[in-house]
Amino acid sequence: MRWDEYAKRWAALHGGFDPRSAGQVVRGWLRLAYGIGGLLARWRVPPTAVTVLGLLLCAAVPVAATRSPVGLFVGAGLVLLAGVADSVDGAVAVISDRVTALGYVYDSVADRLGEAAWLAAFWVAGVPAPLVVLAGGLSWLHEYVRARSVSAGMHEIGSVTVGERPMRVAVTVVGLLVAGAAGFIEKDLAAGTLTIALAVWALLALFGLGQLVGAVRHSLRPRPRPRP
Repeated sequence: MRWDEYAKRWAALHGGFDPRSAGQVVRGWLRLAYGIGGLLARWRVPPTAVTVLGLLLCAAVPVAATRSPVGLFVGAGLVLLAGVADSVDGAVAVISDRVTALGYVYDSVADRLGEAAWLAAFWVAGVPAPLVVLAGGLSWLHEYVRARSVSAGMHEIGSVTVGERPMRVAVTVVGLLVAGAAGFIEKDLAAGTLTIALAVWALLALFGLGQLVGAVRHSLRPRPRPRP
């Protein structure tokens, strides 16, 4: 399957958002997923297997985080690989024509469980539990609002907010890397650095939720009927 055909199919599954018109970073990320997905599709690897692999990588992150500071670097790599797997499983499904509603549900559940594992890694590394719960709650509320809006009839993508999953991946990876470096200087600095990173996560989730609610209100508000 060529890139243009893949992009059209991907757009149809993501509210009409054409990846060819995205920014250079997003477009490059999706082309990477397309390339790896094409290779796995030729090897007949099912998309569910890639989803499970990504979830296993996420589950290893809190284990690695207990081995600060080196484990924080390992955790960052695991989160990055899990993020790649999260994009690749969809690419495999599109390229091999295995897109199913059940697979979409599995992927969404795996995403939420994976993020729970990342938050657990913050907690075991010393971030206060209330902040962990707040960040997780805001992010999951963001995803819940989008899902309920789609079920209520919002067919377009609505709004690409600052609180989307790719941003959570970026904050987690950068936070773990910086915390690992800080831990070599002073072990207690790692927990403080991760606390700042998770506070950024929470703020972005809060702003993103506001953006999404605004888009949903615009999309689902009653339209005035045309006069006869």
